[in-house]
Amino acid sequence: MDSLKDFFILCSGVDKNLLAHAKTDEIKHAGIGATIFFTGIFAFLASYYALYTVFFNVWASLFFGLFWGLMIFNLDRYIVSSMRKKDNVWRNLFMSLPRVALAVLISVVIAKPLELKIFESEIQAELITMKQETRKLQEDKLKARFEGDIASVDSSIVGLKRELDKSKANFDLLTVAALNEADGTGGSKIRNMGPIYKAKNQAATEASNEFERLKSELSPQLATLDLRKNELLKKRDDELSKMESASMMGFASRIEAMDRISKKSYAIYIAGIFIMLLFIAIETSPIFIKLISERSPYDYVLDKLEVEYEMDHKETTFTTKNTVLNKIELERNITKHQTQQEIEAENELFTHAIKTEVGRIKDSSFALKDYLTKGRMISKI
Repeated sequence: MDSLKDFFILCSGVDKNLLAHAKTDEIKHAGIGATIFFTGIFAFLASYYALYTVFFNVWASLFFGLFWGLMIFNLDRYIVSSMRKKDNVWRNLFMSLPRVALAVLISVVIAKPLELKIFESEIQAELITMKQETRKLQEDKLKARFEGDIASVDSSIVGLKRELDKSKANFDLLTVAALNEADGTGGSKIRNMGPIYKAKNQAATEASNEFERLKSELSPQLATLDLRKNELLKKRDDELSKMESASMMGFASRIEAMDRISKKSYAIYIAGIFIMLLFIAIETSPIFIKLISERSPYDYVLDKLEVEYEMDHKETTFTTKNTVLNKIELERNITKHQTQQEIEAENELFTHAIKTEVGRIKDSSFALKDYLTKGRMISKI
């Protein structure tokens, strides 16, 4: 039991050496660590399910799912351990806002795959409907591609048949008129085969010849058009039979199916919201526990250690800064003194040189005039 408690304390991100000085906080941080651990487990399960719908490979999904779960676990551990409880409520709230936002984002990412798993049976039924709709849409697009050519062939066939029907109707009309003239039921109403009948019969014969001529002329064209239409229909049917059904097993398809189900069923929509809120509550609970709880002994021990480190840093920085400034000031003074000594030495040398030269001039055998002449000559040079 102690080893399990130690493991959960490790998951909470606290320092065990500091926690040893605040034994009363062990249960609190063990609970926080357990929440972080189980959040990582949920992240692993969600990632495994999501990746399995992509790779359809157990080992690849396990590997990447474990990697994702460990990353979320470490991130949650860092979020909680980086929080510092201060006396100022508003400061604590402001400090927690980015962490809460990040925790909410993580919980949404974790909750969605698990939500898909919970409603898997409903999603499978919706995926079948989506697959049928997609298939129908693909078939309609394929048929539309052949529709223009088939309609053009049908139009030509209808035009030729209309022309034949018109010729046949004319032949039938003239034939009936000749027969009616012959039996006295039409025309002149005289039953005989006189000149009127012969004229009408001649017109019927000509119409029959015209119909036969037109039929023999258009029949090959109709046969060709029928053959062309059958070829187009066969090609369309072959492409329809070879058309592969769209795969609806991916993660994106499941999300779309879940969205459609939520729009159709208000109960599922509400259930999805509550599942999301549940994971948000689980993910953010360690942060809110730290936020609403009073400062505990561990917080004081940690604060004391951090203040000591801060003061030690300030002291070290201040000492180092003064040492460097004093050294710079000393070197500046030394340089200034050396420069002054050099100037004084040069002045003494110059003064001594002038005195020596004056003495030498006084002791020289040259007259003052010769000396001045020598000075002018030197200046010209």
